[in-house]
Amino acid sequence: MSVLTRFIRVIRVPFTRVPFHWTTLLERIKRLPFTPLQLAIHIYAWQGLGVILYQLFTDQLSANPLQAMQQRMGRHALTLLVLSLACTPVANITGWREPLKRSRTLGLYAVMIAFLHVLIFLDLDNGLAWDSFAQTVVQKWYIIFGMLAFLMLLPLAMTSFDIWKVRLGRRWKHLHRIVYVIAPIVVLHYALSVKGDIFHLRGAIAVPLEYATAVLILLILRLPFIRRFFTALRGR
Repeated sequence: MSVLTRFIRVIRVPFTRVPFHWTTLLERIKRLPFTPLQLAIHIYAWQGLGVILYQLFTDQLSANPLQAMQQRMGRHALTLLVLSLACTPVANITGWREPLKRSRTLGLYAVMIAFLHVLIFLDLDNGLAWDSFAQTVVQKWYIIFGMLAFLMLLPLAMTSFDIWKVRLGRRWKHLHRIVYVIAPIVVLHYALSVKGDIFHLRGAIAVPLEYATAVLILLILRLPFIRRFFTALRGR
């Protein structure tokens, strides 16, 4: 039986036989093979990619569709990365433990979209001309930061599965803490790539500053004394 069929059978409420009750609906949702949060994550990740592709094929991106698609995918990957960073603080503040289980999914989606972002730049934008690519990298710092962040993300994606947790032991957690460095680098990559001056607060820097603020807040919320504060607050 397909997942869609199971979803329809569980959700379907026979209005002609019994009156509708929210408790009945919630009980049916609990029996689904996935949680609402899982469903929301998958829908959000794929709809972002789907919208970009739809706008590409319907000529709704811009006069330079490759550049627009590359930029949109970069922002989508950054958003997914920020959401993965938010999972632990949300769990610490609310006591809701499920986000801790979904951080990996968000991170893997971020790496997947980032890979497409890089692929568009290397293949479609530069035609895999490595001489031209090397020259472009030397001339533009934001590309250096972007490639550095992407290369740092790859080992995290490859070791994100449970078997690597067992193999690496304590080193697994230390390795994955690199994401605290990667996120600011990605934000810096984005800030330097827009038309503006992030250091002098000029130009189109509003969105990069919003991402920078979000990352800063999420990193602060991960500090041990902040985490203990919210744990004690929940206990009251």
